[in-house]
Amino acid sequence: QVQLVESGGGLVQAGGSLRLSCAASGHTDSTYAMGWFRQAPGKEREFVASIRRSSNSTSYSGSVKGRFTISKSVARNTVYLQMNSLKPEDTAVYYCAARRNVFLNEYDYWGQGTQVTVSS
Repeated sequence: QVQLVESGGGLVQAGGSLRLSCAASGHTDSTYAMGWFRQAPGKEREFVASIRRSSNSTSYSGSVKGRFTISKSVARNTVYLQMNSLKPEDTAVYYCAARRNVFLNEYDYWGQGTQVTVSS
């Protein structure tokens, strides 16, 4: 019902910046919130940030707060993740996800992911 496509990943030096984009298509009107997750080598997938579709309410994990900023364009059905002051530990595959349920903290749709690699 909802297709998500991430872009903007790449290789950067520590301290650098990247801007990820997630383009959504399909029945995006049913989406309550969009989120970014990441999975680093040898680690479980973790929550990074989220934003509600109909407001500017955002949430961040403690490890990225102050460095990353999530934003959206409802008209363009696109969510962004601006990543600044990148660290090697930020290296991971970053996934865009869409949440439909207002109360249940679960995500229903996922993109294929985009690789972010931060070198020392």
